[in-house]
Amino acid sequence: MRYAGTDPELMGLIRRFVTPGRRYLRLGGSSLRLSGPERELFVRELVQAAREITPAELGILFEGGWRERKTASWLVVVAGRAEFRSRIGELLLASGEPYAGAAYCVTLATFGDSADADLVCRYLDRYLLRPDLGYDQGLALGTLLHLDAALGTERASRYLATGGLWQQWTDATPGLVREPQEYRQFVDQLCSFADECAELFARPETRR
Repeated sequence: MRYAGTDPELMGLIRRFVTPGRRYLRLGGSSLRLSGPERELFVRELVQAAREITPAELGILFEGGWRERKTASWLVVVAGRAEFRSRIGELLLASGEPYAGAAYCVTLATFGDSADADLVCRYLDRYLLRPDLGYDQGLALGTLLHLDAALGTERASRYLATGGLWQQWTDATPGLVREPQEYRQFVDQLCSFADECAELFARPETRR
């Protein structure tokens, strides 16, 4: 792991891509509350950042803390850099940093491949057995439901079956859960925002 306080290269990337306009705080659920000119500006600046950052620079951000990793994940989503799939899957499974898990889930949901569903299932298989760790189990399940809808699969069904891992986890953590479809709806909303940014990224007329 790299630390901004002792790593000038990482610090430079944070100043360019992570902290402008408090971007790292506004990505995710906060982006859904933006509207009007503020939203348009945020989207344009996020798309521009996704254009400017290189794969090597993204790799460095993924070695940083949660702010850097969260931002890097969203820049990957906007640019459609599926080559980072395995790295994001590793970070989701490790859950070594708080607050970035939702970004990993949205990234995999947006990629929308069976390989992404595999990574989400690996996470659920491990962490639904850990009610002592209230991480991103709900968002991961919502992501799998989103992927099932996109792929025409039913991989979430084994978790949702009576007596299955989801029921076991919710029984053990009654204060932490919501209905699975609520998580899916939240993931759907974040993916819609991500898709909007990706569409703008893909337009030749928006390139400088």
